Amino acid sequence: MKNIINKFLIGAAICMLPQVSAIASSHREAPLIANDPLADNTDLYAFRSPCDSSKIVIIANYIPFEHPAGGPNWYNFGTNIRYEIHIKNKSTGTTDDITYRFTFTQSNEDSTTFFNIRLGKQNLKDVYTCERSLDGGTTWTTILTNGIVPPPNIGPRSIQNATVGLGATSYDALMTAAIGSASTGEKLFCGPADDPFFVDLGGAFDVGGFRTAGRDGLAKFNCHSIVLEIPISTLQATGLSTSSATSILDPNFVIGVWASASRPAITTLSSTGGAPTTSGSWVQVSRLGMPLTNEVVIPIGMKDKWNGTNPYTGDGAFVPYFENPELALYMDASAFGPAVPGLAALRIQTNSLGAFDFRNTKKGLWSLKGTPAVAGTALDNAVFGDILLPDSTSPRAVDILPIFYTGVPNLSPYQLATGKPAGNPLAAGKPFINNFLPNLCDMLRLNMAVPVTDRSSADFSSLGIIAAAKLGLLDSRFNTSTAVQFIPNMDGFPNGRRLEDDVTTIELQAVSGVALAAIGLWYDDYTVGGSPVTTDLTNVLGFNAGVTHNDTTFKSCFPYVQDPWPGFTGSEYSGPTEGVTNLNINTPVIAMNAFPNPFSSQVSFRYKLDVAGKVNIQVTDITGRVVSTIEPGNKTPGDYTQQLNTAALAPGNYIAVLSLDGQKIQSLKIVKIH
Repeated sequence: MKNIINKFLIGAAICMLPQVSAIASSHREAPLIANDPLADNTDLYAFRSPCDSSKIVIIANYIPFEHPAGGPNWYNFGTNIRYEIHIKNKSTGTTDDITYRFTFTQSNEDSTTFFNIRLGKQNLKDVYTCERSLDGGTTWTTILTNGIVPPPNIGPRSIQNATVGLGATSYDALMTAAIGSASTGEKLFCGPADDPFFVDLGGAFDVGGFRTAGRDGLAKFNCHSIVLEIPISTLQATGLSTSSATSILDPNFVIGVWASASRPAITTLSSTGGAPTTSGSWVQVSRLGMPLTNEVVIPIGMKDKWNGTNPYTGDGAFVPYFENPELALYMDASAFGPAVPGLAALRIQTNSLGAFDFRNTKKGLWSLKGTPAVAGTALDNAVFGDILLPDSTSPRAVDILPIFYTGVPNLSPYQLATGKPAGNPLAAGKPFINNFLPNLCDMLRLNMAVPVTDRSSADFSSLGIIAAAKLGLLDSRFNTSTAVQFIPNMDGFPNGRRLEDDVTTIELQAVSGVALAAIGLWYDDYTVGGSPVTTDLTNVLGFNAGVTHNDTTFKSCFPYVQDPWPGFTGSEYSGPTEGVTNLNINTPVIAMNAFPNPFSSQVSFRYKLDVAGKVNIQVTDITGRVVSTIEPGNKTPGDYTQQLNTAALAPGNYIAVLSLDGQKIQSLKIVKIH
């Protein structure tokens, strides 16, 4: 009977399976905002600065899918939009504790031309004003006026040519010149930038068709970034710096961040061709806290309502979608899982420790509700039990809900299984996260006391807290003690969000129950007394969403986002080329392949050149760190094979990048298995 049911489910799922929402962070994520790209939040990041650990970096991105050659009317911040970054540093109250507001104005320096840049003048030229409120938006203080917004990176004649363009030394110089300093100590940047998000958008759209070597649907697209670098003492509730923190998990240093865009309620169009006029109260039309919330958690019929909701007062209505997330159905072999082979490695615990079922509408940890076993833990009714164990049909209220809605406290059971007796996840373990701010609303939460992981460290990982948990469980540097200890990547998502963090993979693994496993609620194939590193756990930890890093580098310091891709490059142009990156529309390389792939001690690269040039092949890890280089040198047109000895490389995923004459031409994913 079970086999018959499973076969029926597979067939039914193929015919009736609801389409998995597009996983593109917040790009065109809801029906209404898809028609208003200038006001569309695309991403939000918050992390402790790797260049100045006394400061926090917040990046709010807007305007999805900006094509670099999108002229003649290039992308710009909207002039009748309030772009706001909201910060909560207290668990009380239903308004912001700190708010930053950005508004933009435009001027047309030469209305006689159809070019955006010509003869040293810009059309349209943007400047901005930044205001700050410390009382929930009742009063505002202007902290920067006439902030510079760099122009679009149209191409070398427009940016660098001194005769017909701006005569800049490079586009990077324009970004540097646009960095502003607020009167209250913040550093600011507003302007176009490479879109730092990465995802196999085509695979995700195709009913969860994730591929092991996916195509980044956002590669070589730009967005518009608002970047702030803010002293921690400004953000901390009582003005403290981290030197006053009681530990690296001090709960008094937790903040919640979200971003929004608002428009006037009424827009009146002109029949004479004039600019529209606006009036009425300001209405929130877009918002973003945790990445992917409005894509993979909120159903399509509620997405517009989500964008317009004040999270402090309205997010309670959306709690059921976190307690039983739709995405979990596609990781459930008894539901739609068999019809989604791209997620086959991800399966949720159905009988963890022989007792606990976390599939949608199952009991989860409900059987522990009100028992002596949970006394003094976060599951105690006197603590947070009514939120985390609300009823017998909300199993993911214990993990997915706090990750998105409250942050995770440094209380049992939310400590690593390191040091816990076998089969007892409720015992005290090794602390590894505390970004608890129980406002019961969607925000990106960050504990500012957690140290920064060095980007050049071999331990740095785009898997954030997942990587930290893995080290804390398995690495002898960290798993021999239950003391509070900095584990690399404790500063990664979902404790804030770094530009490098692979949030798609992390969230898919989280929905598959990896956080439950980390605290000792192991997968079904675990046996008491055996190793928790079972096949199921290995499958989940080995899964990635097919695209694991951005298509270019990030700046090492402020503003951290990379120069926007240029709209034009070409060898036929004989003018200045400094700072220009090839978009490779007409690539001189055909189908570089790697074999064998996966590999063990050696891998070979085969490629074909249509033109002569100097060839370079770099192999990087998933963080972008170069681990090996092949320099064949100058090559004439033809077919070539290059071998690489990989004995010194650790098992894992790598990216091979082939360049010709210094220009990146093609990249492909390679995998070392042992």
